[in-house]
Amino acid sequence: MAEKTVPNVEAERTAGRREDTRAHERYITPPVDIFETKDGLTVVGDLPGVEQKDLDVRVADGILTLQGRTAHIAPGVPVQREYELLHFYRQFELPEEVDVEKIGAELKHGVLTLSLPKKEKAKPRKIEISVA
Repeated sequence: MAEKTVPNVEAERTAGRREDTRAHERYITPPVDIFETKDGLTVVGDLPGVEQKDLDVRVADGILTLQGRTAHIAPGVPVQREYELLHFYRQFELPEEVDVEKIGAELKHGVLTLSLPKKEKAKPRKIEISVA
């Protein structure tokens, strides 16, 4: 599964003068592991700080897009902040063998697991040999 190029957010920001009064959203590429089995692909991605309601996983024109928005879960207004939670964005170009209608997703403790099954015709099958 090839990774599709993600738009360079930093280049877009420096292309024109940005208002200093408006916050600019930044995205980082989440790390993923991709496993292939005879039945399909499994994608496991780390998305710390992303909840199910803030996660968008979609397929359009053969492109799998992962987009997650992070939020601090501590109550109250921060007095001092030494790190920033950044949003996640990544795209993959799907092979034709993937059955996009049967893709499944599960998010548990900030780990996204995607199941990308192969189409029936793309799965290898054993041909039985009969003895004459």
